[in-house]
Amino acid sequence: MKKEIFGIQADGGFTLIEILIAIFIFAVLITTVFGSYRSVFSNTETMDRDMDLHETGQSCLQRIILDLESIHLSMPPGYSPSDFNEPPVPYRFVSDISFSGNSTFSRLRFASLSHLPFFPDLRKGITEIVYYVQRLEDRHYILKRSDNLYPFLYIKEKGIAPVLCEGIRTFRLRFYGHDGIEHDEWDSESEAFKYETPKAVEIKIELTNDLTTQSFETVVVLPVSRKKNE
Repeated sequence: MKKEIFGIQADGGFTLIEILIAIFIFAVLITTVFGSYRSVFSNTETMDRDMDLHETGQSCLQRIILDLESIHLSMPPGYSPSDFNEPPVPYRFVSDISFSGNSTFSRLRFASLSHLPFFPDLRKGITEIVYYVQRLEDRHYILKRSDNLYPFLYIKEKGIAPVLCEGIRTFRLRFYGHDGIEHDEWDSESEAFKYETPKAVEIKIELTNDLTTQSFETVVVLPVSRKKNE
C-alpha cells in the first residue's frame, strides 16, 4: 500500500507528520525526566547543607555543655572575694553582652577541667575557657572558644582562638540564680550577685547558611555552684 506525503507517493512506513509527533513526544518526556532529576539533585544538595548545619549546631552545643559540666570553682571557706588591689579570682564566672557590628552576643568566661590538648602540648589541668563571637569581613559571625591552661594569662580576644562554629546568628546565654531569678549577665565577683555562681545556664544558638536558619537550645544545671559566702 502506498502513502502520499506532500504529494509524493511512498511505500509502507510512517509519515513525516507521525515522525514529527513522535519526536515531539520524546522531547517532552526527556525534558520531564531531566527536570525531575535536576529537582532531586537540587533537593539533595539542600538537604545535605541543612544536615551539615544541624550537625554543626549539635556539636557546638555539646562542646559548651561538656565545658560547663566540668566547671571548676573555688568554694568557701577557701574562697573569698578579691580586695581592690588584688588580682581577680582565677576561678570566677563572668558573662556579659558584647557588641559586634550591629548585633549583640553573649560572652562567657569560666574555669573548667575540660581542656582540649593539642599536639605537641598534651598537658592537662584546669583551664580558662572564654566563649565569644567575632565578626568576619564578609559580615558573617563565628563563635570562638579560647582554652588557656592555668596559670591563666590575661586574654583579650585577639582572633587566635579556635573557631567552634561558623554562621552564628544568635549566641545568647541566660543565667538562673539560686533564688530562681533570670539574668542576661553574671559576675561571681560582684556584690550585686552576692558573690554567687549561677545554678543553671540556658544556651540558645542560631546558625544560618544564608538559605536556612536552625535554632538549638538547652539548659545546663551546673554540677557545682557557690552560694553567698557568709
